[in-house]
Amino acid sequence: MLKQSLNKLRITLGAAVRDANYNVFYNWLVRFKSKPIEANNKPAIVFSPHQDDETIGCGGTIAIKRSQGIPVKVVFLTDGRFGSKPDWVKPENAIQFRQEEAMEALDILGIEPSQALYLGETDGSLGQLSPEKQNLLITKLVEIIQSFEPQEVYVPHYHDGHPDHEATYSLVKSAIQRSKMQIDMLQYPIWMLWRNPLSKHEYLHKNSHLYRLSIGSLKQKKHQAIAAYKSQTPNLPSSFNQAIYSSYELFFKD
Repeated sequence: MLKQSLNKLRITLGAAVRDANYNVFYNWLVRFKSKPIEANNKPAIVFSPHQDDETIGCGGTIAIKRSQGIPVKVVFLTDGRFGSKPDWVKPENAIQFRQEEAMEALDILGIEPSQALYLGETDGSLGQLSPEKQNLLITKLVEIIQSFEPQEVYVPHYHDGHPDHEATYSLVKSAIQRSKMQIDMLQYPIWMLWRNPLSKHEYLHKNSHLYRLSIGSLKQKKHQAIAAYKSQTPNLPSSFNQAIYSSYELFFKD
């Protein structure tokens, strides 16, 4: 019993130290490393590998743009079938369940159903696509970009630490190049900043293109949209909290 209690204490203390490190690290990013940017009126596409990444990374930005009537489209690349879900959701219903959560979250942020697109690639597969399937997907992304004509796109960070996230960056970047359109590309971090954040300091010192956007009072809409992902929020690491409930969103630019 004593050994089990000590192990639990070590785990608890370890988590507390990790969360404290993250909080210090995140505050450092916001206060000293990032540069402020203002919300703009550019039509945008947010590319999200899974249902919830768009809200965690860009929910405030989406809400700001939509509150001003600026066109925003959200494109989900995978079906999210392997994400967390309640025990009562059968595996065969997982895709529909995740999509329903996304529809609720996007409605809160101001995205009409017609401006949400679900490409349906298998969750976890984006980094392992054959050259043929990769080319087909890029072609589809080019069609979406050329049809919507965004002035900026949002994608997960290329070094985000998740194969689907990093593949989304590469696929969208290739599509933009193939489209021959001039589009600003902003990268939103999801996993990279909380997984051993202190190890990222050297990388961040070399990268001077980190920006912070104040989402102001619209952070409440972001909080509500995050809560719509009932299957995901109980499983998010506690170190996420400061970032996802912050008054700022962080973006990298190439």
